[in-house]
Amino acid sequence: MTSHFFFFYHQSTNTQSHTCRPLIIDLDVRSRENNSAHHTREIDGERLIVRRGQPFSITLQCSDSLPPKHHLELVLHLGEWKMPDDVVIKLQKERGAGDKWWFHQQGAQDEILLTLHSPTDAIIGQYRLAVLVMSPDGRILEKMDKTRFHLLFNPWCKDDVVYLPDESQLQEYVMNEDGTIYMGSWDYIRSIPWNYGQFDDDVMDICFEVLDNSKEALRNSKMDTERRSDPVYVGRMITAMVNSNGDRGVLTGRWTEPYSDGVAPYRWTGSVPILRQWSKAGVRAVKYGQCWVFAGVACTMLRCLGIPTRLITNYSSAHDVDGNLSLDFLLDENLRSIDSRDSSWNFHCWVESWMKRDDLPKGNDGWQVLDPTPQELSDGEFCCGPCPVTAIKEGNLAVKYDAPFVFAEVNADITYWMVQKNGQRKKVNSVGRNISTKSVFGDHREDVTLHYKYPEGSRKEREVFEKAGQPFPKPTNESTEPGQMQLSIKHAQPVFGTDFDVVVEVKNEGGRDAVAQLTMLATAVTYNSLHRGECERQTTTVTVPAHTVHKEMLRLQYDEYARCASEHHLIRMKAFLEAPGENEPVMTMADIPLSTPELHIQVPGKVVACQQVMAYISFTNPLPVPLKDGVFTVEGAGLLYATDIHVKGHIAPGQKVSVKLTFSPMRVGVRKLLVDFDSDTLKDVKGVATVVVRKKNHWKPLFYMTNTLYGLK
Repeated sequence: MTSHFFFFYHQSTNTQSHTCRPLIIDLDVRSRENNSAHHTREIDGERLIVRRGQPFSITLQCSDSLPPKHHLELVLHLGEWKMPDDVVIKLQKERGAGDKWWFHQQGAQDEILLTLHSPTDAIIGQYRLAVLVMSPDGRILEKMDKTRFHLLFNPWCKDDVVYLPDESQLQEYVMNEDGTIYMGSWDYIRSIPWNYGQFDDDVMDICFEVLDNSKEALRNSKMDTERRSDPVYVGRMITAMVNSNGDRGVLTGRWTEPYSDGVAPYRWTGSVPILRQWSKAGVRAVKYGQCWVFAGVACTMLRCLGIPTRLITNYSSAHDVDGNLSLDFLLDENLRSIDSRDSSWNFHCWVESWMKRDDLPKGNDGWQVLDPTPQELSDGEFCCGPCPVTAIKEGNLAVKYDAPFVFAEVNADITYWMVQKNGQRKKVNSVGRNISTKSVFGDHREDVTLHYKYPEGSRKEREVFEKAGQPFPKPTNESTEPGQMQLSIKHAQPVFGTDFDVVVEVKNEGGRDAVAQLTMLATAVTYNSLHRGECERQTTTVTVPAHTVHKEMLRLQYDEYARCASEHHLIRMKAFLEAPGENEPVMTMADIPLSTPELHIQVPGKVVACQQVMAYISFTNPLPVPLKDGVFTVEGAGLLYATDIHVKGHIAPGQKVSVKLTFSPMRVGVRKLLVDFDSDTLKDVKGVATVVVRKKNHWKPLFYMTNTLYGLK
């Protein structure tokens, strides 16, 4: 595509032969060729978008050849147009030091081919290019200065600090617009689809708009611009700006209902509507997000700017406020939690970004934790990271940034205290389990726990614990050997809307019969352990013969748990046993996620770019009550923007509802169609279909569609 620009012409001496007409009459940024070579064609086929450390070419159309002893100069500007604090870069004419911009030119007939070379540590952002025609005595004869282009990080360039040598990982962690986020609990992992959409229209521009509205940018624009060569700085700014705590950030967090003045966190299926809403509203924060939403938006921004990034889920994730590497929870005699500043989340999501850490000692390169969920202040801002994963594994907590907090999330120990006269306590759980991310090789889970920590309970893990803090405290009144009475909780995989049973097994390892009091308590909680109400409680006296197992059953009915269940559909089951002769009471706990029903998606026929296609979505109400205010939200990167389809009237128990949607895919390739269903009673029902979009007139018979239902992995 050829772009036309205005120019300014400065009158030269009478000896100049070309003063009657401009020498440069046109400029072609060759966006199609350059963008394809720089892996940015998906972002835009018209605008020039290139990556640092990799040359790109533009063509000047001239009315004549360059006069003898005349020459061209190229000048780049970053920052606000004609502002005193913009960054100005003059390109060298020949290759110099590796940290400088330079260019070379080739002339042929009425064209001049200019090849520009950026350093591998160049500033990312939007550049304005000025092409100057200079006289032998150094005067500007012509100036063409309306050309603009964007420069991004380059993970394909071996000298860029974000260089990632594995092409399959580049395709997943930079180029893939579709993702999978793992949720649920450590022993019942479920997943939802997520549309990162980093190459959708406007997303790159919004990413830079987000950076431009950071506190650092507003405080000192030029200094902020100059620091955007560093992915450590850019990543840190993004974690601060994805949440709106204390700045003009993108998302406001909320962890309890109501969400009526915004969008409930579980309704989002992708990042793009959030970023667009923030920008269109005049950089006003979007309501509402929780950890996986914050992480999803951060992943979109980092991938868009060229930093390889993946979304991580940590199960049994600790929030250790006092920094003692131990989570201490108090329970009263009724098994109700007494307020604690520490908390343990069923799962917590952050992102990892790949980069060298030249600011740290050797050994800290590679994956870095970045957590945009606002939890604790870091250097006065609600941001977290980047923190080297290797530093967490080895317990090197002095490295930047926020290593003690991240270490505690995956490594702190939980101690439950029963508030009794004798002060007994029982350690019943562990933190940092099944740390998960989407595999490079498909829509399945990859466990990365051993990247963060040595095997649970190993000598090496305890050595790291001691290196990271104080020696692991051995409580003086805690039994070193298990008692003769042991508890365990068994349950099926219940579906929200059904009645189900929970079985508590009491095992007597002793040599004599035991009589004990067993309390079973079921409560509704959120994924970050906020108490929502008591569902069922049962206390009974049990007699357990020596060397046998006694089973007690608690039935949970929909009518009982539905009145207090959170939007996360999570039941926390506690079992507490007091037996005469035991040194301490025995307690165990299990979180029971309730699965949601299936969404069915069909896209029949061949799918061709820019041609209408029909999608059919169906759903059956599994609850014993009617559903009101039903709405399907459909979106997909390269397929369609987020669209709501409202269901008229009520959906009766057992009723199947079907909707259809017409859209025209915008981009070719393998795409994901994401659907979310919500209503007054049943929420967060997800589904996804894979669709292959072909170019016009190039269709061949091929399996075009798979329907993936998100459940156990």
